[in-house]
Amino acid sequence: MSYIGKIVADGLAGDTLGGADAMAAVRADLLRQAQAASALGSPFVCDVLVAVARQLSHAPHLALRLATWPGDRAAAALALRVNGALHALARSGTVPSLAAIYAQRGGDIDRAVADAFAAADALLARSIDHPTQTNEVGRSGALYAGLMAAAAPFGHSIELLEAGSSAGLNLNLARYAYCLGGTAAGDPASPLRIAPHWQGPAPARVPLQIVSARGVDLAPIDVADPAACERLLGFVWADRSDRMAQLQAAIGIARLNPPVVEYGDAADWIEARLDAPQTAGTTRALIHSMVRQYLDIATRLRITRALERAGARADARRPLIHLAYEWDVARRNVELVVTTWPGGETRLLAHPDPYGDRVHWFG
Repeated sequence: MSYIGKIVADGLAGDTLGGADAMAAVRADLLRQAQAASALGSPFVCDVLVAVARQLSHAPHLALRLATWPGDRAAAALALRVNGALHALARSGTVPSLAAIYAQRGGDIDRAVADAFAAADALLARSIDHPTQTNEVGRSGALYAGLMAAAAPFGHSIELLEAGSSAGLNLNLARYAYCLGGTAAGDPASPLRIAPHWQGPAPARVPLQIVSARGVDLAPIDVADPAACERLLGFVWADRSDRMAQLQAAIGIARLNPPVVEYGDAADWIEARLDAPQTAGTTRALIHSMVRQYLDIATRLRITRALERAGARADARRPLIHLAYEWDVARRNVELVVTTWPGGETRLLAHPDPYGDRVHWFG
């Protein structure tokens, strides 16, 4: 039996907080995410989430919030919300033992997590109300490759729209430099270089001109607000200094070139943007990454119908692209899927990982 599996077997019985069944489900969710973090190269995050599962009885407010969460805990990424809340607390320095284990990427993690629960239980319980907003700029590599592949037949002036933009960092994707399986793309002078581990053929290099870029989010993050940026940085896995450096570089670029991110409901906004007049000779592209899981079925259906209506109007002078970087239905693989109009052809372009570190490209 694996280490995590033994904890599940030994540690999930006998709780009364929120009911034994509910607490067992909460701990199982934490341990599943711990295992995923380990598989994705973050052993420290794995250890932190395992410690959270073991020490949760020391955080009654947080435990109750998790146990009584309305809806699917995995879809809401509750384990990642807890991890982000602890990382942000560690970065604040208010719990010295917690700050120390994050600085060292090790130590007595159980003790530090228990200290954090004792000192900030109510704060942590409130913090998980914030959805995860990693705004992973690493995903821009696969998204840029997808735009190059999709736009090639139409011309390369793109009106970029993004749902679930968070701080809008992926709206600045044309301002980053890329190495995509050996294909150089983007802005070679950019201070941010994105070079995912690439499997499969290199994508053809297509020069893209982003003529406009705007997005929508229910909780937009203002990159000019230091507190908001701290929350964003807290969601980065603490032992992934490369992702932290990418995010900080992207924030610096965004402060010089502020993305346009509007507050609003995704379906309302997409319907309005797709119904707006489209300039001839410009390709309209709707993108989103790791957003669909947070949308209810009614919202997803409205977005699908809005795309179908807009696709029916598309022609060679006003084409439409829908580029989705999302989990498949079974949540086994992340897929980069593109649909283009006129025609409505859908293609699976790649299997990227959730954070953009690896891309298995089919093209």
